Amino acid sequence: MDWRDTGILLTTRRHGESSAILEVFTPSRGRHAGILRGATSRKIAPSLQPGAQLDLSWRARLEDHIGSFTVEPQRSRAALAMTDRLSLAGLNAVVSLLAFCLPEREAHPKLYQRTESLLDLLGQPDIWPLAYLRWEMALLDEMGFGLDLSACAATGANDQLIYVSPRTARAVSASGAGDWADRLLPLPGVMLGQGDATNAEICIALGTTGHFMHNRLATALGDRPLPNARAVFVDRLSRTGRA
Repeated sequence: MDWRDTGILLTTRRHGESSAILEVFTPSRGRHAGILRGATSRKIAPSLQPGAQLDLSWRARLEDHIGSFTVEPQRSRAALAMTDRLSLAGLNAVVSLLAFCLPEREAHPKLYQRTESLLDLLGQPDIWPLAYLRWEMALLDEMGFGLDLSACAATGANDQLIYVSPRTARAVSASGAGDWADRLLPLPGVMLGQGDATNAEICIALGTTGHFMHNRLATALGDRPLPNARAVFVDRLSRTGRA
């Protein structure tokens, strides 16, 4: 069994003295693992940073074996991520969430394309936080926990949408909220493609998506805690918003 594809490096862990087990995200093979021989060599080790774009070849005797990789670096995103602490935290959040929630060997080509586009925006702090929010909303949708923000769940109207139901993930209008308003999640305009998309407002939006990350997605995956990298990124972004 063998295949060749491009992929984004998610994680690397040492295997023996000179090898490593790589976990990558590819458009046609999804999240996939394999052993890379000689991963600690001076030639290849610097290229094995989270978020790196790799040309991958995978081979195994049987399809259900872990198999082995050969890799050729296509481009590194480490330099972009190291331009500021927010970019580094954002990169870590993306790869950690993908490693956490993607089913193994299940293709998600649309999410892959979104992820590749998002990572290529690293180092552009004026647009990256908004791109990350849209990516996180797409991730929830891809995993089956998407938000329905098209109309009010109570009235069916599509104006004055300012809340999200924590139970149904549907939008709720100001008039439709009634006595339940204090139990609903905020729906800032940035989630609807409205407004100036300040970092402060994006943080509010990430609080809403975070509710579904924690209480729906993580629960469905065996009630495991979300990777701490997401919380670190949101904290860094909130400090930027207050600056």
